[in-house]
Amino acid sequence: MPEALLVMLVLVIAAALLFDYVNGFHDTANAIATCVSTRALSVKNAIIMAAVLNFTGAMISTKVASTIGKGIVDPENVTQMVVLAGIIGAIIWDLITWYYGLPSSSSHAIIGGIMGAVIAHTGMATLHWNGLEKIILALIISPVIGTTLGFFFMVVMMWCFRNSSPYILNKRFRRMQILSAAVMAFSHGTADAQKSMGVITLALVSYGYLRVFQVPPWVMVICATAMALGTAAGGWRIIKTVGRDFVKLQPVHGFCVETASAGVILGAASFGLPTSTTHVITSAILGVGLSKRMSAVNWVIAYRILGAWVFTIPASGIMAYISYIVISPFLGK
Repeated sequence: MPEALLVMLVLVIAAALLFDYVNGFHDTANAIATCVSTRALSVKNAIIMAAVLNFTGAMISTKVASTIGKGIVDPENVTQMVVLAGIIGAIIWDLITWYYGLPSSSSHAIIGGIMGAVIAHTGMATLHWNGLEKIILALIISPVIGTTLGFFFMVVMMWCFRNSSPYILNKRFRRMQILSAAVMAFSHGTADAQKSMGVITLALVSYGYLRVFQVPPWVMVICATAMALGTAAGGWRIIKTVGRDFVKLQPVHGFCVETASAGVILGAASFGLPTSTTHVITSAILGVGLSKRMSAVNWVIAYRILGAWVFTIPASGIMAYISYIVISPFLGK
């Protein structure tokens, strides 16, 4: 059955790259929604910038990939079918939330997908609960930090420039916001592309191509490329929700949001902790909105976003579980 195993490996890699592509256009809003909504950049230029810097950021490190690949379950207990079903579950949920313009987390989706597929394959006993606690804790705490930093960063900015007119202030920060958006796009690449790197490396270990879990350079390149291409495809539905409907932003607000978010994401990535760029930047926008007044936040949108956050891991897990049950009779376990 070597040919069948090779075909399965190719399917897994293709699915992981498709997830990266979907992640790219689904999460484009994370990096550019604020600078588009404040007109610091046109949609076209913002997407080009985000695509290039997503690729660059994805090539920097593999710490998050290792956490994803080894923190959920032992690579030895994973089959190609488990990985494939996990990715399918994550892709389905990403497309559903993209269709409704909800900025859900692709990080949560792939983690939930792998968990659901593993449970369908061997049950819950093989999951690494200690590793999952670390991963999920980082995903929960990072939005809290993002909200706090966004709030206080905005307060400090307003105090420092309290004597400046709003027009002059926003004119100056429009250029600064381009820089902060660039850093945010770079940080998005360091965090999100590594999820697929971890998944593909997990499949390569399962196939026997790798003896130990170590991300090959060619995996880094193809994942970074897939995410960059997805980012270039854009994601206007979510850009509109995050950048326009949630909180009305000016350039100084966008600068605070992107700088606070990039700090949280890059800090977590340096420790190999997988954060959700979607959650971090959305929570930073919430913090900036709260610094103005409670009514500055569109709470209807906020509750919709929160609902997508809460349901992402179980929903993608259920979809991956069903995918495994449906596909495995045809492709083997």
